[in-house]
Amino acid sequence: MTPELLPVTYTPWLIALSFAVSAVGAYTALSAAGAARTDDRRVNRTNVFMGGLALGGIGIWSMHFIGMVAWQVDLSVGYRLLETMVSLVAAVIVSSLALGYVASGLVNWRRLLVAGPLAGIGVAVMHYLGMYSMRFDGFFDWDASVVGVSILIAMVAATAALWLAFNAKRRSHRVAAALVMATAVCTMHYTGMTAASVMCTAVNRAAMLPGLLRPADMPVIVAIIALGVAGIIGTDLLVQRIQARSGVANDTRLRSSEGVAAR
Repeated sequence: MTPELLPVTYTPWLIALSFAVSAVGAYTALSAAGAARTDDRRVNRTNVFMGGLALGGIGIWSMHFIGMVAWQVDLSVGYRLLETMVSLVAAVIVSSLALGYVASGLVNWRRLLVAGPLAGIGVAVMHYLGMYSMRFDGFFDWDASVVGVSILIAMVAATAALWLAFNAKRRSHRVAAALVMATAVCTMHYTGMTAASVMCTAVNRAAMLPGLLRPADMPVIVAIIALGVAGIIGTDLLVQRIQARSGVANDTRLRSSEGVAAR
């Protein structure tokens, strides 16, 4: 059968939702990254990982698959579970490495020019792994120049977002950094989607290939992943807060006992 180019449309409110989810994930990640260095300038690896989990799991991965639900084509499409999960792990690992590298020393352009492109490449790797997980009767016809532009956008914007994040002294600055990061992720995603033309070879477009995740399954899976990540991060922050309060209380009691002894 001669391949047929299929038109693609998007659901606007899902595009807006994908941006909002990405911004929330980025804000959570950058907040954790801001606390990644302790007072004695050591790196808190737990907070680095929490930042990578929030950025990779919510800001990038969840945004991607919400964006894919927004992507509409007159053809049955499914997703392979293995590549879908590998894309999640890749996003978390690369995001953690980028945040950890910046947090491990003084924030300067040398570190940013390593970590920013790394984070941008992480966004791109997650995106194209997610695209690779898609299965349908047909194939993607890729525009290599648009793919390259999408990766460049992700690298430049991620570098700017990391600079803002680690120079943010106020909450408003962190919000701005999160919006920049969300813009980077979403711009890269939707630019990358324009690089893929859908070529259909199906006789029956409604026929679903067996053994795949259906698009209708994705909102549930994304919600479980996003809520699970949010729950892990929320629990970790609560434990840290309790430990900090306990430490302050112990210091206060110790000082009081020393004062009594001195009398």
